[in-house]
Amino acid sequence: MIFGRVKSLDAILATAEKKGLHRSLGAFQLTMLGIGAVIGTGIFVLTATAAQKAGPGMMLAFIVAGVVCALAALCYSELSSMVPVAGSAYTYSYAVLGELIAWTVGWALILEYALGASAVAVGWSGHIVGFMDSVGIHLPHALTVGPKIEWGFIKGGEVGGIVNLPAVIITGLVTWLLVIGTKESATVNAVLVAIKVAALTLFVIITVPMIAGHTPNFTPFTPRGWGNPFGSTGTGVLGAAASIFFAYVGFDAVSTAAEETKNPQRNVPIGLIASLGICTVFYLLVASGVIGSFGAQPLMDPATGKYFVEGSPELYASAACNAAHAPLVCSKEALAYVLREVSSPLAGWLVGLAATIALPSVVLLMMFGQTRIFFVMARDGLLPAKLASVHPRYRTPYVVTIVTGIAVAICAAFLPVGTLADYSNSGTLFAFAAVSLGVMILRVKDKDRVRPFRTPFLFVVAPLAIIGCVVLFMSLNIESQMVFLVWGVIGLVFYFLYGYRHSNVARGITDVVDDPAMMPEIAKDL
Repeated sequence: MIFGRVKSLDAILATAEKKGLHRSLGAFQLTMLGIGAVIGTGIFVLTATAAQKAGPGMMLAFIVAGVVCALAALCYSELSSMVPVAGSAYTYSYAVLGELIAWTVGWALILEYALGASAVAVGWSGHIVGFMDSVGIHLPHALTVGPKIEWGFIKGGEVGGIVNLPAVIITGLVTWLLVIGTKESATVNAVLVAIKVAALTLFVIITVPMIAGHTPNFTPFTPRGWGNPFGSTGTGVLGAAASIFFAYVGFDAVSTAAEETKNPQRNVPIGLIASLGICTVFYLLVASGVIGSFGAQPLMDPATGKYFVEGSPELYASAACNAAHAPLVCSKEALAYVLREVSSPLAGWLVGLAATIALPSVVLLMMFGQTRIFFVMARDGLLPAKLASVHPRYRTPYVVTIVTGIAVAICAAFLPVGTLADYSNSGTLFAFAAVSLGVMILRVKDKDRVRPFRTPFLFVVAPLAIIGCVVLFMSLNIESQMVFLVWGVIGLVFYFLYGYRHSNVARGITDVVDDPAMMPEIAKDL
């Protein structure tokens, strides 16, 4: 029986111990890793998307998305402290829900991380193009956006676009850095996190004091209502929450690094909860500063009387977006644009520069998580073993890193940031719901196992997390839902053609340690 193929926690821990990755990360590095993965395109860029969907009500969207993430983070903390190995939700599902569900979760995580990395790369492209424009360097429009695409439910791009070259370039650089090594990547990330936090702090200091003088900017607070989670329109507060959920995605990258963490039972929960808490405070301050200082009302098409679709070619081509002092929803570098409008060109330039320098750290962390999911799935036999090969010198999973880099670059080259973020969220929400279900099952099924961190009020927290994930998934637009379903079908085809017959559990193998190339702890230089 497929659902009976459960890999025991003891076998998972044994495999990780004998074939594990090098443990080099501490609590501080994990917290910085989490903040680095979370703070990025979601707040620097997607603020404009949230404004078009919900107006000032995007503040409620940040709260809704943050609450769902907090609930899921508590569930993640218990499982990651019990099973401190690479693989995140995939590994946890394998131990609790069985191989088929584990494969489905792992496949969803691939969608999350790969498209998430692509979305951030496109967001970075918008900032670097804006920054270069501010200093008099103008790249051809055709090389900064993808072409206009309408392939069924895959839509995006702009008229006149050919390829988003800056996004492709940054993806290539990040891929190279990840091949070099985890510790080096984490060190670079810590510096970039400091730059991002400084930029957001500057933004808050300048804009929050302006709120008192601009209270009308908060009215109407929810111009497009709360939205209908069963309408598949992706608008209103819930639709904005489903999109802005991307602003919180990344904290689970902390748990994917568990196998490379010193004292993971203590440090992983600290990294998860601390990074999420710090980011939530920043987001609410930034959102209130955006609304209070400049305004965040959605833009309506005067010809039809309907609101523009966020990030659409029609929105960017509208008269309002091409006029001086265009609304927030027209900007591809939201925070830098706001500061240029309400403060000074220098302030906007500094925040834009910070985002340009720091956003690559989010691409790095998204791809980091993606490669570790691939690595563990291949190590379990569900994907070809070659993908789990570790570089003999750098001791990193270089094959999956290169494969991931190519896929991320292709998506970033042709699709817009909002589309990529929504597609990524669909996979994330499924994985979070699976983790929340798994922690409840394991609490009953293996109640005597040591739990260094116990989720408080688990049987209240976990069901609420699942409900929240379902509501946000249903609040995504129909295109994003369809991408997830089609991706899931493709994954099932791959599973039954390869993984079903080759998985270690199916072949009765609980631990395979005969390939030195897959054992970074003992791999030697060739």
